[in-house]
Amino acid sequence: MDANSITASCNQTATEVAVWKDEHSGRRSWASPLQFAFQGVAIVCLLVASYWFFSHFVIQSVRVSGISMAPTLGDEDFYLVNRAACLFRAPQRGEIVVLRDPTDQTYAVKRVIGAAGDTVDLRDGKIFLNGEQLDETYLPKGTQTFPFTTLRLTVQCGPDQYFVLGDNRFFSSDSRSYGPVRRDAILGFVVR
Repeated sequence: MDANSITASCNQTATEVAVWKDEHSGRRSWASPLQFAFQGVAIVCLLVASYWFFSHFVIQSVRVSGISMAPTLGDEDFYLVNRAACLFRAPQRGEIVVLRDPTDQTYAVKRVIGAAGDTVDLRDGKIFLNGEQLDETYLPKGTQTFPFTTLRLTVQCGPDQYFVLGDNRFFSSDSRSYGPVRRDAILGFVVR
């Protein structure tokens, strides 16, 4: 076999790979570079759409900005927010949630204290939920809810309302100032 016959054989094989015969019309058609480009663009579009869907409706990262949840969550730390779970079940007492702050519509991270139908009573620096003192084991011992005042606040959560507080009661804007938040303001649960 000489060099010309090897080259001819390679060219024929390459042509057979790139050209296929249409079974119905009997015509030969070239695989178009435009088809490959279109497939590449379609794959990239699907990847971008999948990323957008998952990051907006399934799981999202959030950075805590501020100390309202200290010492439980640190300032400038990143956490994941399970948004999908919020679509299928209601927030439970004690869970940490991400919500739209009713005062300025920014994201806020708070702990659910009371749920729909609960009566939350803040007195003597303590929280009473439906008449029972709430045992907040997640807080440092001795943390008071209204640290520098004898103020008393009683809130009845309506349907689809939640009473939320920051764990750092000294430096948190929460339901003590803006009242219970609606269910649709809660975006997801913090995954730690």
